[in-house]
Amino acid sequence: MKFHYYPETDTLYIELSSAPGADVIEISHGVIIDYDEDGKPVGIDIDNASKVVDLTRLEAEALPLKALAVV
Repeated sequence: MKFHYYPETDTLYIELSSAPGADVIEISHGVIIDYDEDGKPVGIDIDNASKVVDLTRLEAEALPLKALAVV
């Protein structure tokens, strides 16, 4: 899972899988879920992210992480 933030558009994309997206559904104003060809979610796109979520803090609890990369 990767988090991508684009400050020029204030968009947060949470990449759940590296599979290519095949369909999208807007579940709420400015919140879009990308799905692969099998209907599995591959990403979450949040427009105006700084107004919707707290971007100043990231927490993980009990995740079975094998690697952590901060770039």
